[in-house]
Amino acid sequence: MQITAPCVVSLTWRLEDAQGQSVEELNPAMEFFYGGEDLFAKVEEALAGHVTGDEVSVALQPEDAFGDYDSALVCFEPRDVMPENVVVGMQFEGLPEGASTPDMPADRIYTVTEVYPEHVVLDGNHPLAGIGLRIHVTVCDVREATEEEVEAGTLGDSGLSVLNGPAPDEPLH
Repeated sequence: MQITAPCVVSLTWRLEDAQGQSVEELNPAMEFFYGGEDLFAKVEEALAGHVTGDEVSVALQPEDAFGDYDSALVCFEPRDVMPENVVVGMQFEGLPEGASTPDMPADRIYTVTEVYPEHVVLDGNHPLAGIGLRIHVTVCDVREATEEEVEAGTLGDSGLSVLNGPAPDEPLH
């Protein structure tokens, strides 16, 4: 079966930064809803018409993937509003209670990037924001989407969160 919307594709991939360093590998295969919100639009475009066994490589500019880096999403918070054991790399859904920076989005995951005696630096950008990427995708299976899947427009977690990316203090370039 050819990949056409709506359908479900089973994929493996290797995600690399612009210098060819591996950022994430998805293996074993995972299913995604094709024609919804599960995959980056540019990846969907490249997969159109392909079949099981095909391999596709796609260059992704920041705006095609995790967005440009936004310095407005970086803030300094007093150390005393953070847990006692706060360390670089720790993540929070939204800012911690008692945070003092106004107008920061509540729907972000904030990563601790620096810890000082009096304050902590939090970054609400995705770890791969602002970075050009290349994704090498293998199509492992293609099937028709169920009515429920079409109605939902997703299979749930897209898998593109890259939670196991490099540590905050490791350079990507």
